[in-house]
Amino acid sequence: MLNRIVLIGRLTQDPELRYTNSGTAVATFSLAVDRQRTNQNGERETDFINIVVWQKQAETCAQYLHKGRLAAVDGRLQIRTYENREGQKVRVAEVVAETVRFLDRGDQPMGGPSSSPPTQNRQRPEPARTNQPQFDDDPFADDSQTIDISDDDLPF
Repeated sequence: MLNRIVLIGRLTQDPELRYTNSGTAVATFSLAVDRQRTNQNGERETDFINIVVWQKQAETCAQYLHKGRLAAVDGRLQIRTYENREGQKVRVAEVVAETVRFLDRGDQPMGGPSSSPPTQNRQRPEPARTNQPQFDDDPFADDSQTIDISDDDLPF
């Protein structure tokens, strides 16, 4: 059996970071994913898909992902049920992420590098404040440096 979901889309809101009673980090956010085909009016429809991320990756997502950022999610579909306050059963479909990749830089405008001149002193938005310590290890801090690799080092 196989349960695998791969999505690429933009965040519709900043991730919400919480912690379980045992201290495990969990972040939730929603991705807007365009459908491949157009509808009868020639417009593309968009699906808004709930994403759940756990542990260290949840903290990293909460710190570096923000509304409008482009991200890829690889995970599994989970359908869960719960009883709401009115006593009705509610079914929720969500993707439990195993891997989240940041596909654009957080310091660029949504249109990309050509939509406005580059600014050296652009400020990143502040991450949501939590009771847990914040991390300053930006995984994309050195991505503008060139890498010196010879063709002999490549496996292909």
